[in-house]
Amino acid sequence: MYDSVLLPTDASAGMDKAVDHAINAAKQYGATLHVIYVVDTDTYASYSGDEYVHEFEGLESALEQAGEEAIEAIVEAAEAEGVETESVVRHGVPHEEILTYADEADVGLTVIGSKNRSGEYRRLLGSVADRVTRMADRPVTVVKTPVEE
Repeated sequence: MYDSVLLPTDASAGMDKAVDHAINAAKQYGATLHVIYVVDTDTYASYSGDEYVHEFEGLESALEQAGEEAIEAIVEAAEAEGVETESVVRHGVPHEEILTYADEADVGLTVIGSKNRSGEYRRLLGSVADRVTRMADRPVTVVKTPVEE
């Protein structure tokens, strides 16, 4: 049914259920698992960087490293299950980059994790998962993880 499954990761602790779901879906369909991490340009563009003394120690680099490590762990788990993978780190607005990549890679299904937060939290800050779900032209599965607030 699906030749490819996309798993966006934000390198947060609550991704385990989404990772398991995406790997299982890719395995079930014999699909390639695409793993993407988006370095949010708004995060590091608005940061002064006063704490860093060397340009290679900046926030952008730290975010990129966190994304690469998260992707590496997911790829290892997928390959241990016999699932073929592709991975990418991009820079930009997360939901836009995820949707663009899904189109470019002709992804059949996107599996995205979402923290199960209160309505007030979501109204104030929004959610990448909400935006991807609302704006996607392709199937999206949202895997919710409870969060203690």
